[in-house]
Amino acid sequence: MKRSLFTVGAIVVVTTACAAMAKGSIDENSLGLDKGSVFDTPVPPKYESHGAPPGAGNQLTQRSYSTAPPLIPHSIDGFTPITLKNNMCMSCHNTPDKIGKPRAQGQPVPIPASHYETGAYGKPSAGLSPVKNGDKVSTARYVCVQCHRPQTNAQPLVESTFGK
Repeated sequence: MKRSLFTVGAIVVVTTACAAMAKGSIDENSLGLDKGSVFDTPVPPKYESHGAPPGAGNQLTQRSYSTAPPLIPHSIDGFTPITLKNNMCMSCHNTPDKIGKPRAQGQPVPIPASHYETGAYGKPSAGLSPVKNGDKVSTARYVCVQCHRPQTNAQPLVESTFGK
């Protein structure tokens, strides 16, 4: 008897709560951070890369933080995808003889010593040992756009106060 009274009471409470929620239901368009419909397919805003070709006097931008990988100051149209047999970045930036030397305006930035393999077992260089022509770029650093991205006019999707 107590069990059936409890069950009836629970049904009444749940039914009343459901009726109250139905009156003040939340519209699907106001759920979440994005105020659009959950059924829409979002389209990111269009952006343009700095279309200047390599060596056209492109300016390097300041890094977001001291250890951030530098941005690519030129268009990479036609340079991607990077594959094991094709890395167009190497044709200009694989200049180990220029590491640590002053760079003239318009000259490519050499790949840093830390990106090369040295020794018989391919141990990554700590940047202390000299890199020679013929040394290979480490496979862990071979796909440049894994860390480096081209400069664009893209606006942040979310406001950030990082570094402020």
